[in-house]
Amino acid sequence: MGVSGETGSGRCPPLDTLGAVIDLRILRNQPELARQAQRRRGESPELVDEILAQDEARRTTIAHFEKLRAEQKAMGKEVATAHGDDKAQLLATTRELSTQVKEAEVAQIRAEQALAAAMTRLPNLAAPEAPAGGEDDYVVLEHVGEPRDFAAEGFDPLDHVELGKRLGAIDIERGAKVSGARFYYLTGVGADLELALVNMAMDQARGAGFTTMIAPSLVRPRAMEGTGFLGQAAGDVYHLPADDYYLVGTSEVALAAYHSDEILDADSLPRRYVAFSPCYRREAGSYGKDTRGIWRVHWFDKVEMFTYTTLEDSYAEHERMLSWEKEWLDSLELAYRVIDTAAGDLGLSAARKFDCEAWIPTRGGYGELTSTSNCTEFQTRRLNIRGRFADGVKPLATLNGTLVAIPRTIVAILETHQMADGSVRVPEALQPYLQGRTSLDPIR
Repeated sequence: MGVSGETGSGRCPPLDTLGAVIDLRILRNQPELARQAQRRRGESPELVDEILAQDEARRTTIAHFEKLRAEQKAMGKEVATAHGDDKAQLLATTRELSTQVKEAEVAQIRAEQALAAAMTRLPNLAAPEAPAGGEDDYVVLEHVGEPRDFAAEGFDPLDHVELGKRLGAIDIERGAKVSGARFYYLTGVGADLELALVNMAMDQARGAGFTTMIAPSLVRPRAMEGTGFLGQAAGDVYHLPADDYYLVGTSEVALAAYHSDEILDADSLPRRYVAFSPCYRREAGSYGKDTRGIWRVHWFDKVEMFTYTTLEDSYAEHERMLSWEKEWLDSLELAYRVIDTAAGDLGLSAARKFDCEAWIPTRGGYGELTSTSNCTEFQTRRLNIRGRFADGVKPLATLNGTLVAIPRTIVAILETHQMADGSVRVPEALQPYLQGRTSLDPIR
């Protein structure tokens, strides 16, 4: 795999340093760290030992191949100076050695393929700080704001489906007629609300130093594989086999692949991008769950933050991403909590993930609105993205953070800020993006 972009051309570094999904030196030198990370995810620690065995087999085949090649080269020099019967005997031995060299090369290639296959099954090493366990083992880090007490105000809240009808903002029936279940139209003030949220989110991210992007929603297999979405999440991905394209479930995919096969100068880091794109998810395995309304759908629009930085700074950047997401939710005047996602609920590429969950009145609980993940070097090793530093060239770290997923944010705004007369109060920060409107009113 060649290096292009800002670097010119050159050979990709060996598996020991770059091609492995996880740095093999960590597995060799700290195997128990990797085993513990697997246990926290609820995955098999034996995979680490399988990888180490494959690594040892690969190194053995490399040593054998190089030994035979050295003998072949030495014998070639002898043949050049030999005469008569000696030369004939040497040529016969050379032919036999040549066969052995070819067989050793094949064995080396097969060993490398076996190691690579085992490595692709290994998720990113969950951070020691990530709670152990599965979906329900998250840790609540903080609560921000108080859920609204509708009983004290003397009325029962309507859900977003009913509010959307009264406002002329959401048309689920026609969405299903045209595209099937879990599709919808945003109409009138619903469409205005989406555009307002997108523009407001882009303004906030731009103010924080992000470069605004419009990213492709169709990508090639390498982008999906490189970001880790063809592993455990493959069943949730739409694939167009006639063209071998994938529909992305997040613009993280296109942003991560943006600098694939490039070396970025250290002085240019961190590189922060924020992208708008439609997103597509099959929602495999979620049938019967959150089917009412637009909370869990097959298509939605999203604004996503993405950072390239050093591994050392990635942990502080993760906290910064979380702070930007909290700033966003504060500006929408929503009550929410921040959770530290358990290791078993992390995606393949994430080492640690924070979710911000807003209080949704008619659900009687919290629901995820934003999230941010530190993927450390997992994606850059797959996509061959490195930085040039004073001490050499090495993989970078990537982080992603959802600033606004449109449907769920609309749900939270409508339900949280509804009034007894069926109107919805517009948060002050959002009003300039809605032509100065202070409320969304029922259609007459």
